[in-house]
Amino acid sequence: MTTTDTPPVAAPAPSAAGRTFTQLDALESEAVHVMREVAGEFERPVLLFSGGKDSIVMLHLARKAFWPAPVPFTLLHVDTGHNFPEVLGYRDATVERHGLRLVVASVQDAIDDGRVVERPDGSRNPLQTVPLLDAITTHRFDAVFGGGRRDEEKARAKERVFSLRDEFGQWDPRRQRPELWDLYNGRHRPGEHVRVFPLSNWTELDVWRYIEREGIELPSIYYAHEREVFARDGMWLAPGGWGGPRADERLELRTVRYRTVGDMSCTGAVESGATTVAEVIAEVAASRLTERGATRADDRASEAAMEDRKREGYF
Repeated sequence: MTTTDTPPVAAPAPSAAGRTFTQLDALESEAVHVMREVAGEFERPVLLFSGGKDSIVMLHLARKAFWPAPVPFTLLHVDTGHNFPEVLGYRDATVERHGLRLVVASVQDAIDDGRVVERPDGSRNPLQTVPLLDAITTHRFDAVFGGGRRDEEKARAKERVFSLRDEFGQWDPRRQRPELWDLYNGRHRPGEHVRVFPLSNWTELDVWRYIEREGIELPSIYYAHEREVFARDGMWLAPGGWGGPRADERLELRTVRYRTVGDMSCTGAVESGATTVAEVIAEVAASRLTERGATRADDRASEAAMEDRKREGYF
């Protein structure tokens, strides 16, 4: 979503006058190509949209790819019930502003129905797989856009742009298909579906530079603000109904921002004074940790934590 309501315009091709075709232009062109391939090859694609920066960039790219026609994809959000209020507010405002269709798969509903069981640590991030797969089955989605990038985590670095999932939604690295010359194979049997990652080749820094170039608006928690947080396992976590802080954990008022957003129980803030996109870019450029490595407790469970969840059907 741009800061104005003007239509997104794709980057122009290099001119004879010598306009440089930049790395961002190349990444944008690749992502737009992927989205158009999916629209032409699949019957019921859906775009995962949480209100996080990567899904926001994906939606912006989708609007560019199909303008002046509307975005031909439904949006899907797996709501843990422990999401940041600022992000949910942004999600709903974006859907209303652009006249989009949003399907919400609720972890709380899955708990109430007995399909999943609440964890002792309060984290619902690992519980998202069941409602996600239920929503895919119920709505017969055959292609699911995700905002995963290869720079985020080792398991995601293994995944292709088109990632085949079996009839149980599970990922098998041995069934990954070659994608030579940007040729994508979307063939799948009944009951299977394909996860699609248009931002695979982007880095966190690329995402932020694109946000700056395109003037994309983000939820306020991506920028420095004062917030009550408490320390746990080397991270600053926000208090909430999920069970934090414990009796021995003290709330402190800190100036922080979030590099990634997800379940409040496992998404840590970083201390920061970056209040503008340019300041965030400078901060990210100097960082030696990915945003998931620095701020996602669920990825610290083991070296194979993400891969284990992906094999079960996780994003």
